[in-house]
Amino acid sequence: MFFKIYRTLIVDFPKITIAIIFSILAYFLYFSNDFKLDASSDSLLLENDKDLKYLREVNERYGSKDYLVLTYSPISSFTDKETIINLQFLKSKIEKLDWVDSVITVIDVPLLKSSDEPLMERLKNYKNLSYPEIDKERGFEEIINSPIYKDYVISSDGKTSGIVVYLKQDKKLNEFIKTKNNYFNLELEGNLNKSQKKERELFNSEYDSYRNIYNQKNHQNIREIREVIKKFTVNAEVHLGGLPMITDDMMSFIKSDIVVFGIGVFIFIIITLWFIFKKIKWVVIPLLGCAFSVGAMVGILGLLGWKVTVISSNFIALMLILNMAMNIHITVRFLQMKKEYENISNKDAVYMAASKMFLPILYTVLTTICAFLSLVFSGIKPIIDFGLMMTLGLIVSITVTFTLIPSLLNLFSNSNDLIVQNEEKSKITNALSKFSQGNTYFIFSIASIVILLSIFGISKLEVENSFINYFDQKTEIYKGMKKIDDQLGGTTPLDIIIKFPVNEKKKVEEDEFSEWDEDNKDSADDVAKYWFTRNKIDKILKVHDYLDSLPEIGKVLSFGSIIRVAEDLTGNKLETLETGVLYSKIPPEIKKEVISPYISVKNNEARISVRIKDSLENLRRNDLINKINSELESKVGLDKEEYKLAGVLILFNNLLQSLFKSQILTLGVVMLGISLMFLILFRNLTLSLIGVVPNFMAAFFILGIIGLLGIPLDMMTITIAAITIGIAVDNSIHYIYRFKEEFEKIKNYNETVDKCHNTVGVAILNTSITIVFGFSILVLSNFIPTIYFGVFTGIAMLLALISVLTLLPKLILVLKPFGNE
Repeated sequence: MFFKIYRTLIVDFPKITIAIIFSILAYFLYFSNDFKLDASSDSLLLENDKDLKYLREVNERYGSKDYLVLTYSPISSFTDKETIINLQFLKSKIEKLDWVDSVITVIDVPLLKSSDEPLMERLKNYKNLSYPEIDKERGFEEIINSPIYKDYVISSDGKTSGIVVYLKQDKKLNEFIKTKNNYFNLELEGNLNKSQKKERELFNSEYDSYRNIYNQKNHQNIREIREVIKKFTVNAEVHLGGLPMITDDMMSFIKSDIVVFGIGVFIFIIITLWFIFKKIKWVVIPLLGCAFSVGAMVGILGLLGWKVTVISSNFIALMLILNMAMNIHITVRFLQMKKEYENISNKDAVYMAASKMFLPILYTVLTTICAFLSLVFSGIKPIIDFGLMMTLGLIVSITVTFTLIPSLLNLFSNSNDLIVQNEEKSKITNALSKFSQGNTYFIFSIASIVILLSIFGISKLEVENSFINYFDQKTEIYKGMKKIDDQLGGTTPLDIIIKFPVNEKKKVEEDEFSEWDEDNKDSADDVAKYWFTRNKIDKILKVHDYLDSLPEIGKVLSFGSIIRVAEDLTGNKLETLETGVLYSKIPPEIKKEVISPYISVKNNEARISVRIKDSLENLRRNDLINKINSELESKVGLDKEEYKLAGVLILFNNLLQSLFKSQILTLGVVMLGISLMFLILFRNLTLSLIGVVPNFMAAFFILGIIGLLGIPLDMMTITIAAITIGIAVDNSIHYIYRFKEEFEKIKNYNETVDKCHNTVGVAILNTSITIVFGFSILVLSNFIPTIYFGVFTGIAMLLALISVLTLLPKLILVLKPFGNE
């Protein structure tokens, strides 16, 4: 019944079908202008992560500004007049940019040891390296040995300086982010009702629109500051870093990847089709199907407001690859029908090809969808979106394959069209056919070795999230982060919040302090100065020194850094009274910069800010986090309730640990789902197991190879196994389905193997090679996980191809699932 309706609507009226399809394409292309990208840090975080909520609370409490970082390595010394003038000139040029709030350089550091005045006078009337009367050598020596500024604004060797460029706050964006965080907190606590969900949808639309405007401004800002930097690279090596720059460059990478992958795969597909068919017509028809699918999908994403991230930037390439495989299968089957039945009409050949290929292609699409849908268990929005995008893309692709392609074949094929494959082009499949019919011991021995190596390799797998190593060494992101990592105290931030016990007396003081508002700063400071007891200072210093002793940690900053500077200046250990007096005498502008980011009197806690050396080769972040959590209790002597870790390091680690756990669930869902589909399709348990084993082996072997090579899993490579199974199993379905069809006619297993290898085997070979080389295009990315994803998925597909054309027929020959000959 279905095929009768299909013939009536599609096959018998190809011109009307094509007209309708292109009308639909025109409709979707209208929304392609709304196609959007997202490179924000939020797109790389775990959904509903409680640590994200806590980090936002910490940032709000201690202050958080958007900033860019420049690494500045001059040819001459920082004490040279020329270097100081160049730095002043660079600073003034940057400050003139209308989006810059302030700029801090090494020549702005307050010098407190370069004068013999009393300490309080030095605090009030501090000078810096730019003052003519300052002894430059003495001043620079103070900076390079400062507990605060060493490995922060100046490298320990004195050759590289950090320039911090604070950006003007976008008040409207801040309000949007505050509202967004409120919705996030409500959802996390389970208090988001239906009306609020509707309000959030409207808000998200407004937020996305404004965020796009902000991203465009940010792109322009980055271009402007790079133009400024260019003029100062003659006398110094300058690199740009910071989250706004990374976000902008990642946006550029995503755009580049989409274009390069799309064009690269498209060109390769043209070459492959020409190699297979040797006729322009048979190159153009499948290509039109691919182009339509991708065009429609881009429009659908624009219509739905789905954003493409660095994770899903390869969706166009994947769609082209998978859609091409479908188009090749149906085109080859159509040409086989034309060859097998000489006088058959185009309509009949199209109908027979479509009806015979519908179930195999449907099940291949369903198994691939099963693989991509399994990604929803990751809990990470961009990976979930990637899975859903590919699911929708596959639905669009199969629709096009069975509507547009048959219509084009019907209209443009003629009686002279014969299948192009000849004996010479079947040498590979012929050889594999003969190999699989013999060599039983050898094939099963190799399969056993592969299984053992897979198990051993998988046992060596680990997850890591070295953000700096996500980027090619030629990129500005890598160069800037590497310089900061090596010479300016590390890149990945981690905060340790120390929570002091509250006794009754202190509780009264805190309640009194909390009553003061911004208009009573003097009185609030008067209350606050009694907070600084020696016990608290000693506890901060103890934690500070412990963190400073860890080799993985670069710069450590805390209130203890300020205490050490003060004690060095006075020559005495500061007790409670002296600390309170010192706090009350420090000028507000210095207090805001060096104390407020590390002390919250109102919340009775202190913040110790550290940066991790992200590029250390043997750094294991999860182990480091567990070690700090454990040793703060066992070595430092804090109770568990007295400290809490926060920061980007925690969030990224949560992300990957979640991925590692969900990988087991994902693979389980894929294996179970595909096994059930095989059972439904073939209604034979033995045949179902035969079909899935070669592909499961290929997927697990590639994980084993990754483990044996010592390559840590990341957010892209961790999805390889599930996606490999979903795509590679398509070959098994086509082969077994064709084997079943041919065996009913031939009734001989060996002859059926020969027949299948030289018909569907050729199509499997061609499509698999297309897929392998299609994935290889991903090596052109600037994003290293995408390169790994392309390389290892390509290798996995090659292994699956070999397995399907050797191990699969051997299992069929040994187990004889279709009955006796």
